[in-house]
Amino acid sequence: MRRPDLPAPPRPRFPITGLPASIRAVLKPVPAIPHAAEAPHRALRVASYNVHKCIGTDGRFDPDRIREVIREIDADIIALQEVDRRFGTRDGLLNLAELEARTGLVPVPVNGIRNAHGWHGNLLLVRSGLVHNVEQIALPGLEPRGAIVTDLRFDDHGPLRVVAAHFGLLRQSRARQVARLSSYLSATQDMPALLMGDLNEWRSDHGSVLHGLHAGIDRLPPAVASFPASRPRLPLDRIIPFGRSDISPVTAHDSDLARMASDHLPIKAWLSLPA
Repeated sequence: MRRPDLPAPPRPRFPITGLPASIRAVLKPVPAIPHAAEAPHRALRVASYNVHKCIGTDGRFDPDRIREVIREIDADIIALQEVDRRFGTRDGLLNLAELEARTGLVPVPVNGIRNAHGWHGNLLLVRSGLVHNVEQIALPGLEPRGAIVTDLRFDDHGPLRVVAAHFGLLRQSRARQVARLSSYLSATQDMPALLMGDLNEWRSDHGSVLHGLHAGIDRLPPAVASFPASRPRLPLDRIIPFGRSDISPVTAHDSDLARMASDHLPIKAWLSLPA
């Protein structure tokens, strides 16, 4: 149900002409946003969300809308991107105490700039489980990018490694970033892993740099369109499992508020781990 104080979000036509051929080629094959699946028994809901520095599709800065979208998703583990200002003091943009009160999610601690929430704008929030290890990775490329590698332990679900990342805009940079993270996803024979984040890779299977992640996956799982939020056409955001785990099809969280709060829709899935 739409909040009464929010107008219906605009649904503009997404301009197909004038885009690079590599983007136009994937606009039609991207599947429509499916309905959310029922929760499997003893499964964790995992999600990824580029919050676009809390600036919505209406151009308004509103961290409260982002908080409410995160509450709607109701994830056990969620990777956020662009949670800090990009320049200057790089202040965090969310009220983490209020977010915890509304959702039960707490941030995985990172060592970064004093006022920032995350690492290169990446923040990982978890509802339960023990944080066993955290490593902050600087990713190569023209733009400053990073990733957070977190090992989690669960009483009922077993261990899990989560790699939360935001890849660059240039394909050459993304290929180098894939190579940098590959070892963190291949050393998971006894620990399932997830790569989650805005990977900025819209290409289909054969042309995707994500094939460099040849670590415990035979093929990339189907992607779901998440950008732009008002009329999703490109699958920029991904949740990719590695190792022994069972994951449901990834879906986009397509609510009225989500279409307005950021230029990306959140994506989510159910994850079942070995006991």
